[in-house]
Amino acid sequence: MHRSVRSGRVGALTYGLSAIFSAVLLLSTSAYAAGSSSAERQLDDHSMGSQIRKHEEAVPRKGPNPLKNSSVRGMDVSGHQNKVDWRHWWGKGMRFAYVKATEGTGYTSPDFNHQYNGSYQVGMIRGAYHFALPDRSSGAVQARHFVRNGGGWSADGKTLPGALDIEYNPYGPTCYGKNRGQMTAWIREFSDTYRKLTGRHPTIYTSTRWWSECVNGEFGSTNPLWIARYNDSIGELPHNWGFHTFWQYTSSPLDQNLFNGTYEQLRKLALDK
Repeated sequence: MHRSVRSGRVGALTYGLSAIFSAVLLLSTSAYAAGSSSAERQLDDHSMGSQIRKHEEAVPRKGPNPLKNSSVRGMDVSGHQNKVDWRHWWGKGMRFAYVKATEGTGYTSPDFNHQYNGSYQVGMIRGAYHFALPDRSSGAVQARHFVRNGGGWSADGKTLPGALDIEYNPYGPTCYGKNRGQMTAWIREFSDTYRKLTGRHPTIYTSTRWWSECVNGEFGSTNPLWIARYNDSIGELPHNWGFHTFWQYTSSPLDQNLFNGTYEQLRKLALDK
């Protein structure tokens, strides 16, 4: 009788362990599947303008003519492009590039170093950009994270000031749950912290429509403007910016931009404090 009870206990224990193992295996498999799904969607790796293109109409067109005004062609990339054939794009006339470094404080691009160095090695003037998530942490915290992970600046004539990519929220409310005054304060804190760390004000990338809805501050006297508008003409600029510095005018076959000036003026932007 004693042996029978013991045998039953061992059997029960074995069955229990088997059930636990199966449950753990199921959870692991589910977690892996969820992880794969997240990787496929590339959560926390949003390219510059990805949310603007979802919310604002892109008008089919041939694109602006860079020869019409004095301008310099450039591009921006993120982890979505992975390995970039920089020599190819140099041959297509690209002379500057911005490379995604960070998003919020939870993401740093695994492709940043080879993209940033690759653009430099073919002769491009390059800079880094940060995709803002203002509801996750303060502007100061995100600016420090950006600078620590590639977003700094050096007066070598080949490095543009870092750019703050601030656009529609990919995870929730358009303005990240902030009113216009709060959003203005967040951007100001990011900008001031970045300047304290690098000596430069960051370029601000945005769209006129998003800015008008979410921000009420004035940055035109301190921060270069990088405007996103996928059309033949640049249209209305955000409040109190009298001119733009960069224009992202298409995302096909990748994000392409024009600098509003000559190549020497672009070099001056890279050098000036």
